[in-house]
Amino acid sequence: MDFLSRFSPFRAFRDLRAFLRSRRPHEVGFMALSIALTWTMILMFSIDTDNIKKDYVAPEIIYVQDYAENRTDAEILAQQAIDLPKEKARAKALTDAQQKRQEEFKRLDDKLKSWGL
Repeated sequence: MDFLSRFSPFRAFRDLRAFLRSRRPHEVGFMALSIALTWTMILMFSIDTDNIKKDYVAPEIIYVQDYAENRTDAEILAQQAIDLPKEKARAKALTDAQQKRQEEFKRLDDKLKSWGL
């Protein structure tokens, strides 16, 4: 801890002042300009992010069907027969969406290949 006791803000300020005195005027000017531009950009980005407001999207609630513990095999098979067309329609919609997306990427890839990329 003896090492940390030698640090002082006054010494740091004097060291900075001595460093800046040893520099040429144009170096100090460019340093000040670079600091000002950096802080200007940081402030502009922070101000710009305040304007971004996301629209409220209601959470998607998924309800789980509760089944009785004493269901018979016939009841289970009947429920599966009811749910099968819905599941097939959902799977077909997913497959169609994936195929459509794949075709979009294929068109993009063909266009890029025609440009030589």
